[in-house]
Amino acid sequence: MPRRRKVTVRTPLPDTKYTSVLVSKIINKVLAHGKKSTATTIVYKAMEIAGKKLEKEPIKVLEQAVKNVTPLIEVRSRRVGGANYQVPTEVKPHRRQSLAIRWLVGYPQDRKGIDMADALANEIIDAYNKTGASFKKKEEVHRMAEANRAFAHFAKY
Repeated sequence: MPRRRKVTVRTPLPDTKYTSVLVSKIINKVLAHGKKSTATTIVYKAMEIAGKKLEKEPIKVLEQAVKNVTPLIEVRSRRVGGANYQVPTEVKPHRRQSLAIRWLVGYPQDRKGIDMADALANEIIDAYNKTGASFKKKEEVHRMAEANRAFAHFAKY
C-alpha cells in the first residue's frame, strides 16, 4: 500500500561554531538522554583533537572523514520466487550520509574505558586516514555488494 503523503526531510539547523549542518547532524547522533550541550562539547573537543593531531582545519578533517566512510552501494534483501537474494543497490544520497555518520559515531560509543571525545577523535582520524572500524565497515559493505553482483538483475528500477 502506498504512503498517503510524501515524507518531508528535516535538516537540522547549522551548528553555532562551524555553521555546518554536518557537524549538527553528528552532534544529534552523539546526543544521549537529551543532553545536547554535553554532546556538543564532545563533538567540538573531538574535532579540535583531530585537527591538532593532523595539523589541519577541524571542519575539513571531519568532512573528509565522512566522505571516506560514505558507502556508494549496499546489499538489500529481495524475495524472488521463494528465495531471498542479497541484491546490490546504489545508496541514496541522504542515506549515504546518515550511514557514514552512524558508523563514525557508533564505533567510539562501543569502546568502553576511554573518553567519548578521545574515542570519537581517534575514529575521525582513522576515517580520514582510511583505516579504523567505520572505514572497514564501508569496505565490508562494498565487498558484500561486489560478491553478490550476480543478483544485480533482481534490483527494482
